[in-house]
Amino acid sequence: MSDSIINLSYNIPANDFTFAGEASSNVKKMLSQLGINPMVIKRAAIAMYEAEINAVIHGGGGIADIQISPEKIFICIKDEGPGIPDVEVAMQEGYSTAPEYIREMGFGAGMGLPNIKRYADELQIDTEVGKGTTVKITININ
Repeated sequence: MSDSIINLSYNIPANDFTFAGEASSNVKKMLSQLGINPMVIKRAAIAMYEAEINAVIHGGGGIADIQISPEKIFICIKDEGPGIPDVEVAMQEGYSTAPEYIREMGFGAGMGLPNIKRYADELQIDTEVGKGTTVKITININ
């Protein structure tokens, strides 16, 4: 990979499971083309997918901004959804506020935020009830 920084941006549609995961899939392909270690790609793809799906289900859609540098992959998913009232509770495995119809589709098992934390080197969640949530994920390349 050269010393340049690559910036990518994707719109995340609200409640559209046809395109849910498309942004993370595109980033995964880009990382592969750049010759990034497959384990790093896996971690970035899983963390980004989980954040993307949360924006689809809970956030009314959003924006994914990605910055790839020789040292790290920085992923920022921003939505204008209802916000997270208690991040500590939301980080618990199995905790979910997804409606039943979402769970019937196989989503909303309450593993999104825990999986992001598991695969990220750094995770920052900025949220305000009634205003939305920004999830910032850093994956170190080396």
